[in-house]
Amino acid sequence: MTDLKPWLKCYPEEIPHTLTYSNEPVQNYLKNTAEKNPNKIAIHFMGKEMTYQEVYSASLKFAAYLQSLGIEKGDRVAIMLPNCPQSVISYYGILFAGGIVVQTNPLYMEREIEYQMNDSGSKMIVTLDILFPRVTKVMPKTALQHIIVTAIKDYLPFPKNLVYPYIQKKQYGFSVNVKHEGNQHLFAEILRQPQKALQEHEFDFEEDLALLQYTGGTTGFPKGVMLTHKNLVANASMCEAWLYKCKKGEEVVLGFLPFFHVYGMTTVLILSVMQGNKMVLLPKFDMETALKTIEKQRPTLFPGAPTMYIGLLNHPDLQKYDLSSIDSCISGSAPLPVEVQQKFEEVTGGKLVEGYGLTETSPVTHANFLWDRPRIKGSIGVPWPDTDAAIFSLETGEKLPAGEIGEICIKGPQVMKGYWNRPEETAQTLKDGWLLTGDLGYMDEDGYFYVVDRKKDMIIAGGFNIYPREIEEVLYEHPDVVEVVAAGVPDPYRGETVKAYVVLKEGADVSEEELDQFARKHLASYKVPRIYEFRNELPKTAVGKILRRSLVDEEKKKWQDEEQIKA
Repeated sequence: MTDLKPWLKCYPEEIPHTLTYSNEPVQNYLKNTAEKNPNKIAIHFMGKEMTYQEVYSASLKFAAYLQSLGIEKGDRVAIMLPNCPQSVISYYGILFAGGIVVQTNPLYMEREIEYQMNDSGSKMIVTLDILFPRVTKVMPKTALQHIIVTAIKDYLPFPKNLVYPYIQKKQYGFSVNVKHEGNQHLFAEILRQPQKALQEHEFDFEEDLALLQYTGGTTGFPKGVMLTHKNLVANASMCEAWLYKCKKGEEVVLGFLPFFHVYGMTTVLILSVMQGNKMVLLPKFDMETALKTIEKQRPTLFPGAPTMYIGLLNHPDLQKYDLSSIDSCISGSAPLPVEVQQKFEEVTGGKLVEGYGLTETSPVTHANFLWDRPRIKGSIGVPWPDTDAAIFSLETGEKLPAGEIGEICIKGPQVMKGYWNRPEETAQTLKDGWLLTGDLGYMDEDGYFYVVDRKKDMIIAGGFNIYPREIEEVLYEHPDVVEVVAAGVPDPYRGETVKAYVVLKEGADVSEEELDQFARKHLASYKVPRIYEFRNELPKTAVGKILRRSLVDEEKKKWQDEEQIKA
């Protein structure tokens, strides 16, 4: 086996090569933990705490209410919330009701919400009061039948719950008053009502979907990744095995990664509930609030993205805060700079290592070892238990030996069932049991993997996946834009940032500011280009296809030249 999987020779004896998975759906782990440790704190949210029994009871009540509104097994229900107690209750409540969760980014604008609701066929959505106007505008164009509205203040302690609405009104310039009637429902009112009867469902652990998590590429709009109960339970169990020095039920986990991102959902939400750990949640990653929270709540585990670690390290008042409680961090979503890793470990005294994964793999497939093994510079680490990985030739499709560059392919219980309603794209991505990642890399003799480039043109900025075509579609709607191509260019903070290369109509006079305002009306803020470059023409092939890659290469060379000058 070690000949076929050389990385197994590197495993510490504490990490098993293969795991046993209990044949239970995701929501059962909340039930199990609540029954074993009902009074254990599950959530800390801006001063408010909830026990596992309270979260479990609220989830059951929410589930029964969804069923009373007509939710049946397999129906999709969207969650459009930041990290807060309501997002946890909604997530498990939807699963207890037999539904499939559709995670939706709260930053989405109307056209993005409309697309995802229509593609998923979601019947209901849970969202914030400040997002209510945005969602109601698209409801008539979708299959949405009901909207459940909550507010951050609903789970804040006194007197924050009284003050927060005024802060929110000042920040957003408006307040929303929703009544609990018709197809509009108040989350707080639902949980005040008596428990309704809950119909229990049988679940097929391997086949039934728990989640539609949206991702995409340059060939089209975002796709719904179908993740089963087994996919999610398997990946969380692998994470548990990797963190073998952590004490089950005693860890305090920072929930700064949003749950609408699959990495935050698996490594914070599911794993914490599975182990009975305490989650410390913030609705928004604000550097100063984060530092204060770390000092006060003394977290031990901090799954994050490089931009989070970079932001904290660069805060001017960093030295004022005690971050020494942090013991273990696995960085995901984007490449982790070595200097960030070293500095963060110096500041905290904990361990920070890089991992790798995709939405299609629930998401983690590789990571470096946290303990008992030397770090390997520039590597994404080795495959997790029960995970097979290989490098395949782009030309022949054959498996390549160590040291040769090809496409990284993955096989394991965390690999998705496929793309929602996209059999052709599923067939292109899943071949003979292998998931084709679209990332180019190589494996060394010891089984450590390295990513050298992406076959896809997807942009990863600040841990968010951004799809060029989506941006281009919006900018093409501007009456003065003739041609446009969006690409990821190097950025020292975000890893990559979005740049738009634009060709305007002859005689048109459009500024960067005008295009920026136009884009912000239709795109989430993290997708909006940070840089615009106006050109007379764009590089193309003989048949007229715009050469995005040549623009990216041009930008990389410019960046490298600037770095050399600085050095």
